[in-house]
Amino acid sequence: MKMLNLGCGNRYLTDWTNIDFVSSGPAVMSHNLREGIPFPDNCFDVVYHSHVLEHFSKERGVFFVQECFRVLEPGGILRAVVPDLEEIAKNYVRALEAVLREQTYVNEANYEWSVIELYDQVVRDTSGGEYSAYLKRSVLANEDWVKSRVGSEAWESHRQTLQNVKASPSKDRFRSRLKRRVKALISRIQHSLASILLSEPQLNQQLETLQFRAKGELHQWMFDRHSLAALLQQIGFRETQIVSAFESRIPNWDLYQWLDVEAGIVRKPDSLFMEGAKPV
Repeated sequence: MKMLNLGCGNRYLTDWTNIDFVSSGPAVMSHNLREGIPFPDNCFDVVYHSHVLEHFSKERGVFFVQECFRVLEPGGILRAVVPDLEEIAKNYVRALEAVLREQTYVNEANYEWSVIELYDQVVRDTSGGEYSAYLKRSVLANEDWVKSRVGSEAWESHRQTLQNVKASPSKDRFRSRLKRRVKALISRIQHSLASILLSEPQLNQQLETLQFRAKGELHQWMFDRHSLAALLQQIGFRETQIVSAFESRIPNWDLYQWLDVEAGIVRKPDSLFMEGAKPV
């Protein structure tokens, strides 16, 4: 079988064709997926992408799924994994209702996190945003609940960063000072150019925001089980269905399950898993 993993990051299998905006290894092709998928029609049996579709605008997301459909063989399977808007929204409502009933420390913490999970990846202007800052706090009143939402991989990554900072505070302070000085220098240069060319007092912040948003970290659209199925069916996929991280119509999924599961644990528990087939 020929299998394609789009927007793979560091999570890829060497017997698949792997593509990302920036290559993370020799087995990963670098390509701007906003421009389409660089393969001819009907050439893959499987197309997989995880937490990629939400980074496209609604319109570009349609184009991206059309490209997935185009490169699949008739009868081929698309497996799309996205953050589950429905479950994230439900968590927010549950947390809101709990904190309104009783303003305990844990309920306040759960409410704060649920707002961050729902909204931060849409509005942040710096990498990681409030999401990353929250996970790096030295003490969390709702640690178990937050860990259950982000998954062990993201949790360990952020907590390791925190431990590294604690282990080498002087080095971290030096890097922070250097970063601030470089940023200040860039800001002064931008301000000088702005005053000469555009005379726009807010240009520095606007430039920084535009540069950040161009990197693709933000969520530009979100999906639930209804809207994702509707999108796949609109493009032409049939037999759309919700699956779990542990199951798939992809043959021999147990060999590839590592894409979504590690050590028996779902990597991204906030996910919606859906598959569709290209008609024969």
